[in-house]
Amino acid sequence: MHDQEVTLVERPDGIRIVRVDHPEDADPFRASFAGAYQDIFSEPPYNERFFPSEAQSTLHRYLQTAGHVTLFAVAGRRRVVGFGIGVPASSKPDIARDLHGLLPVQHTFYLAELGVLEGYRGRGIGRQLIEQRLEAVDHRRYTHVVLRVSAVKNVSYNMYMNMGFDDIGVYTEVHARRIGQCERGRLGHLGLRGHLHLVPIAHPPHLAEGPHLPDDLRLPEDLRLPEDLRLPE
Repeated sequence: MHDQEVTLVERPDGIRIVRVDHPEDADPFRASFAGAYQDIFSEPPYNERFFPSEAQSTLHRYLQTAGHVTLFAVAGRRRVVGFGIGVPASSKPDIARDLHGLLPVQHTFYLAELGVLEGYRGRGIGRQLIEQRLEAVDHRRYTHVVLRVSAVKNVSYNMYMNMGFDDIGVYTEVHARRIGQCERGRLGHLGLRGHLHLVPIAHPPHLAEGPHLPDDLRLPEDLRLPEDLRLPE
């Protein structure tokens, strides 16, 4: 029998940052997570529609990925108002492909998902979800962290820069579901043993550089992250 969720942070505003390690531990949060996921990604710049079953399937896949770090920001007993998920870069074929020749894929962690409901933004929840994921990464195994953000320099981009990431000019195209168009994104890179770096990716990807960071990479303006990248010096 597994332990249930573990509370990592209890904030003064009553919101808890909890970690879930096993699919069954997430059962009490699944419906609320799905609602938050739908709301966050229906907003600009994503404008995507997900069925509750699709959002829950996304969560289930992450929870079954070896080495994942899944965090929820929870208000009250079970209401998910934010989430942060990360997985080994090697578990994401598209990310591993973009990182090939730039970073040691087997030693790189990917910050895949980050989202906070609109009414809870501006409170530092997104930043905490990033910081707690970085703390949870196995630093004996992973030396780098990557994430993807919009190519448009917005609140999320500025947040990463303020956290020490460097934009390394690597760009990638991210297909936007439901609206049949691609969105340009930046890969952000952070070296766990050095300075922080943010990377942009293009076609073909260029080299980058950097230290410290989160996967899916389409994120609502205040948070939810995907990728930018650079080679460690």
